[in-house]
Amino acid sequence: MTTETLRSPLHDEHVALGATLVDFAGWEMPVRYTGDIAEHTAVRTAAGLFDLSHMGEISVRGADAEAFLDDALVGRMSAVKLWGAKYTMICAADGGVIDDLIVYRRDWDHFVIVANASNKDVVFAELTERVEGFDAEVEDISDQVALIAVQGPRAEAIVSRMTARGADDIEAMKYYSAANVMLAGGIHVFAARTGYTGEDGFELFVGADEAAAVWQLALAQGAADGLIPCGLSCRDTLRLEAGMPLYGNELSRARTPFDAGLGRVVVFGTEKNPRGDFVGRTALEAVRETWKAAEDTAAASSLSTLVGLVGDGRRAARAGYAVLDDAGEAVGEVTSGAPSPTLGKPIAMAYVPLALAAPGTEVGIDVRGRRETMTVTALPFYKRGA
Repeated sequence: MTTETLRSPLHDEHVALGATLVDFAGWEMPVRYTGDIAEHTAVRTAAGLFDLSHMGEISVRGADAEAFLDDALVGRMSAVKLWGAKYTMICAADGGVIDDLIVYRRDWDHFVIVANASNKDVVFAELTERVEGFDAEVEDISDQVALIAVQGPRAEAIVSRMTARGADDIEAMKYYSAANVMLAGGIHVFAARTGYTGEDGFELFVGADEAAAVWQLALAQGAADGLIPCGLSCRDTLRLEAGMPLYGNELSRARTPFDAGLGRVVVFGTEKNPRGDFVGRTALEAVRETWKAAEDTAAASSLSTLVGLVGDGRRAARAGYAVLDDAGEAVGEVTSGAPSPTLGKPIAMAYVPLALAAPGTEVGIDVRGRRETMTVTALPFYKRGA
């Protein structure tokens, strides 16, 4: 049985711009336009325009919406303010990560969840199962929504110029918050100050039938600021430099948030501010205690954690390459790696034993049969303004 490849509402725009299109999680998406380095550099220095319409959008509405999400996800969604956003995860009962998500609160009884394209169906199925007993409705609205991102230091100026009403809201918007704005031409969008590049930026949720008009408006208003269309290839090197995990690479069902150094997203509550049960809580509490004890016990030898790696050579470590100890034994694995356009050297993220996780530790990487030395470093590799 063949599966039909999906196309973004912006497919014709990409073809007209000469994009190189590839299959990505069942979608035909632009991997690049002019070139990876040029597009990466544009986002770091000016602005880039991304089509993210392959991502999944799931609506949760109802009187029990926040109580349901508090039960279904590892974060406390009831604490998210109106027009706020939260990075969180949905975990299995054993603590493994099913997907990492961003949840937006659009009203007191209305949330929108953005899931990774490859996981949208499983996340929707999990939420549909977990909503039983709550007065809430879970709806997959992905086909109705296009998602367009403007990312980079000039993003605020560009998106402000795109608006007919709401420019003040754009300029006043805090990181991880959102607002309804009207763009030129009377197009209503839900604009969020979020992104996956390590730069300032906005993600614009728009009706699929108006996506092309918003895309063209962004290109027209951003031209003077150096905005160019960007593909998924440079988005990957941008998020790698920013130390942001990718599901299927750094995150998986076989890993918990604590393994990835993201235990902070799991909210257990405190004595003064307690939290009830949620799916995966028991397993994750046990994992948390194991990590707390690992520094002083032999348990550390059985744990591995996510670290950053920086090399001085020219050969890049790639996902799946083995991390080697001093004896040349494989003790870990690279999850993402590439030459960094911003830093001018190879960088990678990898899981390594705790004994090798301290910044400054040198490890070997098996790069196609040849040992390359890389040094453990704290994440992220790049931080804007630093």
